[in-house]
Amino acid sequence: MSVFRIQNTLTRQLEEFRPLEAGHARMYTCGPTVYNFAHVGNFRAYVFEDLLRRWLKFKGFRVTQVMNLTDVDDKTIRDSQAAGKPLAEFTAIYKQAFFEDVRALNVEPAEHYPAATDHVPEMIAIIQKLFDKGYAYRSEDGSVYFSIAKWPAYGKLAHLDRAGMRAGARVASDEYDKENVADFALWKAWDEKDGAVAWDSPWGRGRPGWHIECSAMSQKYLGASFDLHTGGVDNIFPHHEDEIAQSEAANGQPFATYWMHCAHLMVDGQKMSKSRGNFYTLRDVLARGYSGREVRYELLATHYRAPLNFTFASLDAARTALRRVDEFAARLADAAGNAAAGPLPGWAQAAADRFEAALDEDLNVSPALAALFDCIREGNAGLDAKLLTPADAAAVQALFKRWDGALGVLEKPAETVPEAVQALLDRRQAARAAKDWKQSDALRDDIAALGWTVKDTPKGQVATKA
Repeated sequence: MSVFRIQNTLTRQLEEFRPLEAGHARMYTCGPTVYNFAHVGNFRAYVFEDLLRRWLKFKGFRVTQVMNLTDVDDKTIRDSQAAGKPLAEFTAIYKQAFFEDVRALNVEPAEHYPAATDHVPEMIAIIQKLFDKGYAYRSEDGSVYFSIAKWPAYGKLAHLDRAGMRAGARVASDEYDKENVADFALWKAWDEKDGAVAWDSPWGRGRPGWHIECSAMSQKYLGASFDLHTGGVDNIFPHHEDEIAQSEAANGQPFATYWMHCAHLMVDGQKMSKSRGNFYTLRDVLARGYSGREVRYELLATHYRAPLNFTFASLDAARTALRRVDEFAARLADAAGNAAAGPLPGWAQAAADRFEAALDEDLNVSPALAALFDCIREGNAGLDAKLLTPADAAAVQALFKRWDGALGVLEKPAETVPEAVQALLDRRQAARAAKDWKQSDALRDDIAALGWTVKDTPKGQVATKA
């Protein structure tokens, strides 16, 4: 079996994935900040991370994935106050929405979804260790900061020029520009802007900074050192850089071995922005009549490190591509019947080898999809020429099922047939049993008028939304 290689942001090199524990991949993925509905750019990262998870499992690894829920930070506090709701009540709305959205995109559940507000004691414990080791200090207002001057390795992930860092400068906000390289907040002293959001600590009442949250939650569920840390490129600095500094300073050992980051998503060639009118949540896109499966394909089909230009024309192309997959799957099912799978035909085995080799090379999805569609083309030609035996067809069916374990987009979700359509289908089935072909055809037209097509197969009627 070929090895899986990934582009490690930390080293800027392509490296073979070798987990710390043989056969077990432990990964931490930066999850949503639950102050609003997630937009399609967010889901680009979550779908990339799902592909990574699925491919690790395809390669035989056991996966333990942790995805955090940031439910306390500057934005959640600000927006909960604007909405006039307690923080927990406000964030609960968007936690639920997030889980609904990832289900629509067929994203596999992580093993753990820790919320920041449930892990404040763990954060305080790490900050205390940083105090004890001399990396943290308390400012005049009672906040606690990490001293980057005490950590010479600071900047190794983002490859920052330490000469440009301003010793002694502090940044209190959770997010800041690359130019604002400075000591960052571990604990923020309470002020009136925080309202009722505060916890007791050795340094007084306050709340954690954003960056310490992920260090505490990853350590609790994965250990002080683990294999993979992922996110969008916008997380590299400051968030991931700060995670590394505080975690390694506290624990005296490497944090994550491999770092993987996906590129930005553009919409119609421009940065997504509400002022441009090109800002879309997943719900906005689904409301236009697209399916979660089609959106997943669009987010999946471009290599994760390449910028993705999201357009509705490309979603239409995704719909067309998936229709090809579905039509081929239906032909395979007819040809296979109940036959047991035999050996793969030579052309299918060649496609399988190309598919795996592509995804083994840093999840290079474009040639993997090319191999898949070459397999469809060859398979259709074989079916047209009646060269595929039922055992051949069953073997290719099994190959597509295995591929779908990695891609999560090939199998068409079962469609719920409305009661009115089902009633017509039942009447049509009775008409066909009675050999009343005229009535059967009339009922087919009635079904079509409701937006459904019906196909007669050896296993009976199959209704599909038009």
